[in-house]
Amino acid sequence: MPDRQLLHLVIGGELQDLEHNTFRDLSQVDFVGAFPSYEAALAAWRARAQATVDNALMRYFIIHAHKLLDPAADPDHH
Repeated sequence: MPDRQLLHLVIGGELQDLEHNTFRDLSQVDFVGAFPSYEAALAAWRARAQATVDNALMRYFIIHAHKLLDPAADPDHH
């Protein structure tokens, strides 16, 4: 049986400052993609974060969307 799909989203953009996770311009948020596992999302996050390392205000995040879609079924995995 294949592993259960655990939907993760990777997004990022320029923050207003380094102390808050508030995007400077929501219309410019970069939706990197939707991924079936934490490991796949982490690989995409690393690639995008490394590509934007020169911008100190640029941050990327992994959103555990499977927890939002079905919080009762969260296997406490990542």
